Amino acid sequence: MADLSTTYMELELKSPLVAAASPLSRTLDSIKRLEDAGASAITMYSLFEEQVTLESEALDRYLTQGTESHAEALSYFPDLGVYNVGPEDYLNLILKAKQSVDVPIIGSLNGVSMGGWIDYAKKIQEVGADALELNVYYIPTDPMMSSADVEAMYLDLVRSVKGSIKIPVAVKLGHFFSAFANFSKQLDAAGVNGLVLFNRFYQPDFDLDELEVTHKLSLSRSSELLVRLRWVAILYGRLQADMAVTGGVHTAEDVLKSMMAGAKVATMASALLQNGVDHLRTVEADLIRWMEEHEYESIKQMQGSMSQRKVAEPAAFERANYIKVLQLYKPVA
Repeated sequence: MADLSTTYMELELKSPLVAAASPLSRTLDSIKRLEDAGASAITMYSLFEEQVTLESEALDRYLTQGTESHAEALSYFPDLGVYNVGPEDYLNLILKAKQSVDVPIIGSLNGVSMGGWIDYAKKIQEVGADALELNVYYIPTDPMMSSADVEAMYLDLVRSVKGSIKIPVAVKLGHFFSAFANFSKQLDAAGVNGLVLFNRFYQPDFDLDELEVTHKLSLSRSSELLVRLRWVAILYGRLQADMAVTGGVHTAEDVLKSMMAGAKVATMASALLQNGVDHLRTVEADLIRWMEEHEYESIKQMQGSMSQRKVAEPAAFERANYIKVLQLYKPVA
């Protein structure tokens, strides 16, 4: 039987199938179901910075800047009391999960400023989490803030958290950076153990009847995988940090592509929310079937095999791909 085992952030996993942060980790029962269905590790639902340190000066600076002329800005934030779970409940859930399941539990903090992150990073470690994922979400709307300023803010946060705990730390990022390869290298030098590529930032919409800005959640599709494959394949072999693909992983084929690009794990959320937790069993069975049919003995054997460094045409990951796609396209007559 094909060997699905992999290593991610020093964690020995039975397969590359990891449950991404989602509502599926809100309860202990659901966490157990994820393990039973085949998740090799479970990333907890994010604890929001706003829950931890709403009154911190750093957070106040980011959230209230410019709100003097837009009084409704602060009211757009939902009542913090109805967020997923409170900080103490979140820690208790991790503690119970560690006592109830055998797979690694990865804590998740979602925010941007240092605020109370350091204290809660320590507390997440203390209750037994095997690793921590920092889900950094910041929209630099100030025209005076440069890309270098944004990167420095991320790096300061990473260094502070890394310096405060001993468990592995991953950073979940969006791909909207001017020079993503360089920024990844800086994060690598700062000591991150993993890069989770890429976050799916939900965009506001307009209600044309009410003339209001609205919000809605759209689950991912496999077509979103491409930008992840591209950057994982480009970065493979250039970083010490392990890479995880997130966003657009729905099928065994998506997992295989992620591994061949150079990822250590492929994380799933939307596919499980759409199809149920048992979808993990289907993906694992399809994964094993494909590997046996194509005579792959292990996941490790294929990791990075389609990276930019390994393919016959490395330019396919750069401008050449763009030109070729446009030249080969033939419109319907």
